Amino acid sequence: MLAKETTTIGFIGTGVMGKSMARHLLQAGYPVIVHNRTKEKASDLVEEGAEWVDSPYEMALKANVIITIIGYPKDVEEVYLGENGLVNNASENTYLIDMTTSTPSLAKKIYEEAKKKNIYAVDAPVSGGDVGARDAKLSIMVGGDEEVYKELQSIFEILGTNIVYQGPAGSGQHTKMCNQIAIASTMIGVSEAIVYAKKAGLDPEKVLESISTGAAGSFSLSNLAPRMIKGDFEPGFYIKHFIKDMRIALKEAEEMNMETPGLSLAETLYSHLSAKGEEESGTQALFKYWD
Repeated sequence: MLAKETTTIGFIGTGVMGKSMARHLLQAGYPVIVHNRTKEKASDLVEEGAEWVDSPYEMALKANVIITIIGYPKDVEEVYLGENGLVNNASENTYLIDMTTSTPSLAKKIYEEAKKKNIYAVDAPVSGGDVGARDAKLSIMVGGDEEVYKELQSIFEILGTNIVYQGPAGSGQHTKMCNQIAIASTMIGVSEAIVYAKKAGLDPEKVLESISTGAAGSFSLSNLAPRMIKGDFEPGFYIKHFIKDMRIALKEAEEMNMETPGLSLAETLYSHLSAKGEEESGTQALFKYWD
């Protein structure tokens, strides 16, 4: 595993989840360099001891482990493969960890381009939302070379509790698609259940008390249904990003000649909400489709 005393971690993407993740690394005693498209979102981390840089290019010159958790595949491609990006400017033996939910094909491309320059790249998307990031209990799904995964394990353990090596480059992203497919249909069921409870004249909180620990139990039911009931639609995970993930999964499934009716329905419902101005809301705002 990497020695802490010779490791400087760069972190790109200090949003809803990334800020907590970078903070955990700081608190673990690592030197941390941060960059975000909106500088203000990293200001408290800088006050806590992180160093700010103005670009991925500058970060590539300073850090030997760089973590990204950013928006869309096009952003990932620019940050990693652009002329001023990480792969073209990092030193040999740098470790690149993309924790964005992106496409398996892009993860493979980054891995291959990095390898040409003796740089180690892994795709390591996460699940757990703002709560998992805050509590350092993320699920981390890793694709890439197994020996590189082992080198990075001590860093992953600062951020999550369920860390699984899935296979070669792209495997982490494929696993995240499985995660998002499972969540998509679950969110429909959770939303319908809470609306049904209200329409039946029940106390939704009491209903949750009964069903959340039984066969219906899930992360979404335990963590997002209470937010639905309270009318709290602040993002732990943005609708706009979930739609992006579902569309990646739909494309991958289509290429494998697989039908995904549950995923397709969820994408339709969430796209409807997005068109109504809810794209910046949390995924629990699916409740609004019925309510």
